[in-house]
Amino acid sequence: MISVEGVSRRYDDGARGVVRVLDGVSLQIAAGDFVAIVGRSGSGKSTLLHVLGGLDTGFTGEVTVAGTKLAALSDVARSRFRNESVGFVFQSFHLVQGLSALENVLLPAAFAATEGGGEAQAHEALRRVGLGEKAARLPAQLSGGERQRVAIARALFNRPKVLLCDEPTGNLDAQTADEVIALFQALNAEGLTIVAVTHEDRLRQAARRVLTLSDGRVA
Repeated sequence: MISVEGVSRRYDDGARGVVRVLDGVSLQIAAGDFVAIVGRSGSGKSTLLHVLGGLDTGFTGEVTVAGTKLAALSDVARSRFRNESVGFVFQSFHLVQGLSALENVLLPAAFAATEGGGEAQAHEALRRVGLGEKAARLPAQLSGGERQRVAIARALFNRPKVLLCDEPTGNLDAQTADEVIALFQALNAEGLTIVAVTHEDRLRQAARRVLTLSDGRVA
């Protein structure tokens, strides 16, 4: 499902000069796996996730996700890849406050042709995360855990092959985090490949496999 071969990522940090965030990373993630990526702050975890999702294009090396070689993609093809093949879940939900839960889940439909406008598909995504009865509520009317579930439903809208999560429980209390983690486990049991960057032990323990990054390398 995911193949990373010799990937490096450098930034010009002004006074500090060139900083190597990823340093020759190689790894393989099989379809249906649930992988937690851990490591100290600054170890390159989020950068690696952004590379896998086609958000960061300034890397060297070879990355293949769901059969697509990312380095060879045009801007248009990369946007299509992000919309159709991967789903993103972030720590800070990124919901549009003036839109209902259903309308937030429907946002990916604005970037791709979806049969019937996608409303039935969005309702199904909300039901899948346990929010079928709250489709009309605004984000302000939902708890933190419910807002994250809406974000997960939005990530699932286009039925992605891979779900990429960056500290998905970082803004949640322990009980709510456990509920979201249980949802990830259920989705993974259905066959969805999940890669999650985390600093939390409960999410690390829920994963099937743990990769540790240290100074931009797989430790």
